[in-house]
Amino acid sequence: MTIQEIRDYLGRFFGAVELVGNADELISGPAKIDSAQKGQVSFIANEKYARYLATTEASLVIVHKSVSVDEFSHRTSFLKVGDPYTAFVFLLQTFATPRTIALNGIASTAVIGEGVSIGEGVSIGEYVVIGDRCTIGSNAVIGAHTVLFHDIFLGDDAVLFPNVTIYDGSLIGKRVVIHSGSVIGADGFGFAPQSDGSYVKIPQMGIVEIGDDVEIGANATIDRATMGSTVIGRGAKIDNLVQIAHNCRIGEDTVIAAQAGISGSVTIGRQCMIGGQAGFAGHLELADRIQVAAQAGISKSFLEPGIALRGYPAQPMREQLKHEAMLRNLGAMKEKLNLLEAELKALKNS
Repeated sequence: MTIQEIRDYLGRFFGAVELVGNADELISGPAKIDSAQKGQVSFIANEKYARYLATTEASLVIVHKSVSVDEFSHRTSFLKVGDPYTAFVFLLQTFATPRTIALNGIASTAVIGEGVSIGEGVSIGEYVVIGDRCTIGSNAVIGAHTVLFHDIFLGDDAVLFPNVTIYDGSLIGKRVVIHSGSVIGADGFGFAPQSDGSYVKIPQMGIVEIGDDVEIGANATIDRATMGSTVIGRGAKIDNLVQIAHNCRIGEDTVIAAQAGISGSVTIGRQCMIGGQAGFAGHLELADRIQVAAQAGISKSFLEPGIALRGYPAQPMREQLKHEAMLRNLGAMKEKLNLLEAELKALKNS
């Protein structure tokens, strides 16, 4: 694409896009700002990368409309927009090659149970196992060695990468993407303690419901409900190695980063952002649009929408930062206290 073509394309999303530089130069692909070469496009959305404006070899850089670039425009062209990060994401979509599974129809080694309904254009890979009474929507893609238990509904245009396992009764929406190694609908962690110290397994009789346009990363686990449903709302994005326990409800367009652990019966609102390695105690609730910092420990419900949480146990960020500052000063406070105690002892002795 020429820079002018990129400008026109981004203009569909951002309206007026200011160009500083050569509109006719050809761009072959994207690159990181610190390693981009001539013919490539990059972006700066974070001020800490602004130092690369003077050194980047990129032919085009997308920046915020407030950034002054005149001193660099003799060597690099710029497009100025209101949201350079999102603009670059839209541009990546034009250059990205779709990741597909090389399938052609239904493999001869696939095992398909009785009463299975398969829509038009479905692709099923080698050694796939599909249980009885499953429904596979049109244009769905099921990668090799994937296993679907009985009574599963898989929506149109869903993509299951190789080695996904989906337990019985799960409902998977349209355009859902589940990456390799993930397990949907395994038993929730339910065991009743007995007087002799042993445990009796609690039957896990519910299901998992995954809404449309959800993406689930590799080796994630979403447990079935004890009764009722574990629900992943439309548009949610779940990273690799995330654990979501029985009877959780994850709101629409919520994102959860890697290694987060959500205990049973947790309700998370819409458009929340959960950082990596965050941990949740059971039976609590987060309101909509809450941000949870990485490694935070959520031990109680937070019902005020839009707040940011941090620390262990997690608190609203401003309050937590105050406590953290106090902890950093404990050493100096201890020294002052020791001096005061020494002076008081000297006064008593005199």
